Amino acid sequence: MHSDYDAIILGAGAAGLMCAAEAGRLGARVAVLEQADQPGKKILISGGGRCNFTNLHTAPERYLSANAHFAKSALSRYTPHDFIALVDRYGIAWHEKTLGQLFCDGSARQIVDMLLEEVAVGGGEVRCGERIDDVAHADDAFTVRTQTQTYRAPALLIATGGPSIPKLGATGFAYDLARRFGLKVVEPRPALVPLTLSGEDLLFRELSGVSAEVVARCQNAAFREAALFTHRGLSGPAILQVSSYWRPGQPVAIDFLPDRAAGWLIEAKRAAPTATLRAALRAALPARLADTLTDRLAVDGVLSNLPDVALQQVEARLADWRFVPNGSEGFAKAEVTVGGVSTAELSSKTLETKAVPGLYVIGEAVDVTGWLGGYNFQWAWASGWAAAQALAGR
Repeated sequence: MHSDYDAIILGAGAAGLMCAAEAGRLGARVAVLEQADQPGKKILISGGGRCNFTNLHTAPERYLSANAHFAKSALSRYTPHDFIALVDRYGIAWHEKTLGQLFCDGSARQIVDMLLEEVAVGGGEVRCGERIDDVAHADDAFTVRTQTQTYRAPALLIATGGPSIPKLGATGFAYDLARRFGLKVVEPRPALVPLTLSGEDLLFRELSGVSAEVVARCQNAAFREAALFTHRGLSGPAILQVSSYWRPGQPVAIDFLPDRAAGWLIEAKRAAPTATLRAALRAALPARLADTLTDRLAVDGVLSNLPDVALQQVEARLADWRFVPNGSEGFAKAEVTVGGVSTAELSSKTLETKAVPGLYVIGEAVDVTGWLGGYNFQWAWASGWAAAQALAGR
């Protein structure tokens, strides 16, 4: 069977569905091909099933890319407020959790249903269970052959994401296809992922389940959120954030007491000279964490017996405690992927490839990766919307 469309979109995730909805609204006939048995699988599990669908603080500097300026055009043209307006039009209740993160009051299924309805209104088709056997380009047209059908269109959009969360069917298909068309790919690596510890840091595994609000730093990035000790290492929002910047061999620095001013232990000694250092730390941190840190510091005893310089050294260590992770939990636990199709290959306005007219790359498949907290969904909406504008103008 042979079908003709204005555009074929590979992948029924956030970017693909958004692009199909907007392109259809603008009059393009679109087919969305998805290998999984249902669309929007990552949307459905996001935000604990409530979908952290955008972030009010979206800004280009909150994205990682080899080209820090690439995301500016799309993000400025389709903003969080544009997506909120769509959500509101469907009567989907939402709330701000923290740090500008917006979640559905109900289920992430509402976002998927909304997008599917938008695609349907525009006359688009979403075909699930379509495993792609071949993609070809000739005579200004793209031909996609699946196990059941052949699709043909003058435009092809790669929206299959990256390899994070493979249990949902995620693969590196986007990169393989991009390379077939001669496009460069920035080496993909897991991002927003727990980090693992070994060696002398193994002791901290005993704190599994303990969390504390910290400032985590790696390279020039710093995030104040919760850190969670796990049986394998470090997790929690603060660690997931810095993981996107971390490279093997680099340290991650933790400020365990970001609200304590310099000299706080000396003041504690003057206020309660008979208290122990362990007790002072227990008053400021979860008990198990305080005990472990005290043991590792190898400094304890009654505060009045500890010189001010020793207390200053303890403060400095607690404000800049260095871990050197031995790795991460990999793509299996990574929420997104850093890297992807090089932005040097794409128009920042349209997401069309420069070398192959009619070929577009959107969403997570592009070398644009946002912070934790709805930023990656906003990139998906914005890049899908930008490509749709270009499709309508072809």
